[in-house]
Amino acid sequence: MTTGAAQPPRRRVARAAVLAAVFVCAACGLVYELALVALGSYLIGDSVGQASIVLGVMVFAMGVGALAAKPLQPWAAAAFAAIELSLALLGGLSVLGLYAAFAWLDLYGPALVGTAFLLGLLIGAEIPLLMVLLQRIRKQAAGSAVADLFAADYVGALLGGLAFPFLLLPVFGQLKGAIVVGAVNAVAGLVLVFTVFRGELTARSRVALGAGATVVALCLGYAWLTAHDFEVTARQQLYRDPVVHAERSRYQEIVLTRSVREVGHADTDLRLYLNGDLQFSSVDEYRYHEALVHPVLNGPRGEVLVLGAGDGLAVRELLRYPDVRRITVVDLDPAVVALARTEPQLRRLNGDAFDDPRVRVVNADAFGWLRGNRQRFDAVVADLPDPDETATAKLYTVEFYALIRAVLTEHGRLVVQAGSPYFAPRSYWSIEASVREAGFATVPYHVDVPSFGDWGFLLAAPGAEPPPLALPTDAPRLRFLNSATLAAAATFPVDRGRIVVPASTLLQPRVLEYARTEWRGY
Repeated sequence: MTTGAAQPPRRRVARAAVLAAVFVCAACGLVYELALVALGSYLIGDSVGQASIVLGVMVFAMGVGALAAKPLQPWAAAAFAAIELSLALLGGLSVLGLYAAFAWLDLYGPALVGTAFLLGLLIGAEIPLLMVLLQRIRKQAAGSAVADLFAADYVGALLGGLAFPFLLLPVFGQLKGAIVVGAVNAVAGLVLVFTVFRGELTARSRVALGAGATVVALCLGYAWLTAHDFEVTARQQLYRDPVVHAERSRYQEIVLTRSVREVGHADTDLRLYLNGDLQFSSVDEYRYHEALVHPVLNGPRGEVLVLGAGDGLAVRELLRYPDVRRITVVDLDPAVVALARTEPQLRRLNGDAFDDPRVRVVNADAFGWLRGNRQRFDAVVADLPDPDETATAKLYTVEFYALIRAVLTEHGRLVVQAGSPYFAPRSYWSIEASVREAGFATVPYHVDVPSFGDWGFLLAAPGAEPPPLALPTDAPRLRFLNSATLAAAATFPVDRGRIVVPASTLLQPRVLEYARTEWRGY
C-alpha cells in the first residue's frame, strides 16, 4: 500500500493543509452544535435543557465515533472524505429537518436526539483519521502530534463559536447558515483529500467520492433555493391564522398573524407572537391592558416606568392620563418597537403611542438597566414575557423586584403581569412570594382574558401596607374594567386560592421550573 507521504520539500505545506482542515472541521462542528441549541431554544424555549441534551448526546457520540473510526484507518483519506460529505449533508440540512419535525410531525425531541447523535458520531471520527493522515506526512512523537492537532481543533472551535452568532445568524439566518457551513465542510474535506492525499485514492473511491460530492452539492443547492419558501410554509403550519409578518431578530422570532373572526364577528384579529408565545389578540387585549395599567395609576403618576411592553399597548393606556408627564419604556428588542411604530394595524391599535413626546424608549435588558438607573418613578409596570425561559426567569426573582423597589418614589407602586393562577398556580404564587420577599406588600388579582384564559396580576407597594386595589377617581371611560369588576378580581375561588411556595431567586429560579411543568400540555 502506498504511504501517500508528501515529498520532503512539500511536507510543511502538506502538514499545514491537514491542520487547516482540522481548523475548518472544528469550526463547522461547533456551529452544528450551536445551531441545534439555538433552534431548540427558539422552538421549545428551554435553552439550558436544550444545550444539555445537545452537548451531552454529541459528546457521547463523539466518543463512539472515535472508536468506530479505528477500523477505517487503513483507508484514512477516503474514509475522511466520505465522513466530511456525510457531515456536510446531515449538518447542512439539520436545521431544516428539525424544523420540519417540529412543525408537521410533532417529533422534535426524538429527531433532535437522533440528529445530535449522528453529528457527534461523524465529528468524533474526524480526529483519529486526521491524526493518521498527519502521521503519514511525517512521523512525529504522539504527544507532539496530539498537541498540533488539538491546537488547530480548539482554535477552529473558537472561530465557529464566534462566527455563528455574529456572522452566520445575522447574514444568513438559521436555515441558510447551516447550509453554508455544510458546503464549507464538504469543500474542506474534498480539497485536502484530492490534493495532498490523492495518491491514496483508488479509481473506484475517486468516482464514488465525486458522485457523493455531486449529490451533496445538489441537495444543499436545492435546500438553499427553497429555504425561504420552506420556512414560510413551516411557520404557517405553527399558527392558526395567516402570517402577515415574520422576522427573526437578534433576540427572538417575531410573528404577526391576522384573520377575520369566525364567531359572528367581522373584527380583524391581529395577534403577536414572540418565540411562538401569544402576546396579545386585538379582539380582547383591552381587557388585559386595562387590568394591568389603570389600578397602578391610582396615586402619584408623573413619572412612569414600563418594563417590556414593546408593542405599545400598555403605553397607550398610560397616555390616557394627561398628568403622566413622562413614560420610560425599557424593552430589550428594538425590532418589536420598530414593528409597533410601523405596522399599520398595530399602530392603530396602540394609537401611535411611541410618537407621543412624553414617551422615551430604551432598548436594553431590564435587569441591567435597573442596576445602573438613578431616576425615581411613581409607578412601574412590569409587562414582561412569561418566565418559561432562562433569559426571562431572572425578571421574576427577588433580586429583580428589589431593583424595582430601589427606583420607586416614597409612595410608588408596582404592577406585575404574573401569568395564570388557573393554569400555572405555583408560578403565579411564587412570583407573588418573590415580590413580597423583596420588601413589597402585595394585592393579587385576576381577570378573564379569553385569548389567555384566567390571567393574574400583582399590585404592590413598598412596605407593610398594601396599596388599595381601585381605579383612579379620574380614570377615563374603560371598555372592560369598572370598580365592581376590579373589586371582584381580588377574590380567588377555593380551588385556585393562595399556595405557599418559595420565592424565586437568581441562584434558585424556581419559577422557571414551575412554568415549564405547569404549562406543559397547554
